[in-house]
Amino acid sequence: MIIVPLGVGSATPTATRHLSSVAVWREGSVYLFDCGENAQMRMLQGGLKRSQIDCIFISHFDTDHYSGLIGLLSTLQLQRRDRELTIVGPKGIQEFVEWNFDFANIDLKYPLNFVEVEEGFEEERVVDEDEFYVEARPLNHTKFCIGYRFQEKDKPGKVDAEKAQEQGISEDWQYKELKAGNDVELDDGTVVKSADIVGHPRPGDSFAYITDTKYCPNSVKLAMNTNVLFHEATFSESLSEKAEETGHSTAKDAARVANEAKTKLLVITHFSARYTNEYVLLREARDDFFPTWVATELRPIFTDPAHEKGIIQPKVYLKEINQNKNKDNNSNNNSGGRSSSSDNKKKRSRKKKKRFRKRKNHSGKDKKTRNKYSKSNDSDSGRKRKRRNKSGSKKDKSNNNGGNNGNQRQPKQITPRTPFDDFDRF
Repeated sequence: MIIVPLGVGSATPTATRHLSSVAVWREGSVYLFDCGENAQMRMLQGGLKRSQIDCIFISHFDTDHYSGLIGLLSTLQLQRRDRELTIVGPKGIQEFVEWNFDFANIDLKYPLNFVEVEEGFEEERVVDEDEFYVEARPLNHTKFCIGYRFQEKDKPGKVDAEKAQEQGISEDWQYKELKAGNDVELDDGTVVKSADIVGHPRPGDSFAYITDTKYCPNSVKLAMNTNVLFHEATFSESLSEKAEETGHSTAKDAARVANEAKTKLLVITHFSARYTNEYVLLREARDDFFPTWVATELRPIFTDPAHEKGIIQPKVYLKEINQNKNKDNNSNNNSGGRSSSSDNKKKRSRKKKKRFRKRKNHSGKDKKTRNKYSKSNDSDSGRKRKRRNKSGSKKDKSNNNGGNNGNQRQPKQITPRTPFDDFDRF
């Protein structure tokens, strides 16, 4: 299972953040959770094929969570899709989609299977396949909102091939029966029991998607023992009152859910545009739950890196140009500021020494000797002054270009960005 964040912004997009959407890749199929504006373009940039989408899960009807849905469905029509697509969401999602295509006079050529969840439900399996299921539970937002858990069903244990051969198992169908948990009877009447050949079942991977909610028990139930918990962290703890008012979580709330649910990895997302540096939120979450990452757009998160690395590779990389410029300018300003201030101090000390230096009285021979060497001394001192002036003027120029006069204090940067995440570990 590979999780690819497509948009990590809250409410409004920014220059480096898109609106809420995350894709889960599994065995060649893509499952999309929320579909914010520009989600389909982010899929292309992230190395995902839109034709591989099997299901789309919409959490609620805040515009930033479904504004890209109609455009994506239209693109699938132009790509001549013919297989069924399942759309899960709150009641009204079918009416919304059908009204838009009726308005545009578009007749979709592929079938849509709508699964609508009504307000007031407690828990429901909205998708149930042979190898996995998706569970839905209501969250605690200002409007009806759904959280989802993608759970792989337990995988059969490994077959002990040597032991099977010793007991007379030789054909493929016999191995399949044993792996499915069924006993096999041989030609001589001997019964080979599955429990003797096959190991214990292996638990499947799991992923929880929880967004736009205050802390609530259903968040913990959805996230219980998951491999990856994808949880919103819209605000920092300093704005906990605003989070309560708007029905959102702080980074501390996300960490609380992760602790109570005993998840393996917490990934925080859905950042307010007021935070130019989301690592402020990461630090708060890590104070309470250390295995926490920041959701980075287009950077895949692997549940089985040994087998999944290289399957999905992002095709673009967004570089935060303004931030890099600020760093360069600050480094130049700081270096320029230090040299100019030290030069100014030296100049002042020299002036003071010259100003208060006592002159000696010379008479007779001393006058002659002084006159004799006065020209050379004057020329030397003149050269030194010129050098000092030149060096001082150069430093002053560089200082002025940097925008720091030595007296003005440099503004502090907001929490320097550091590579907290271990990209290869999970």
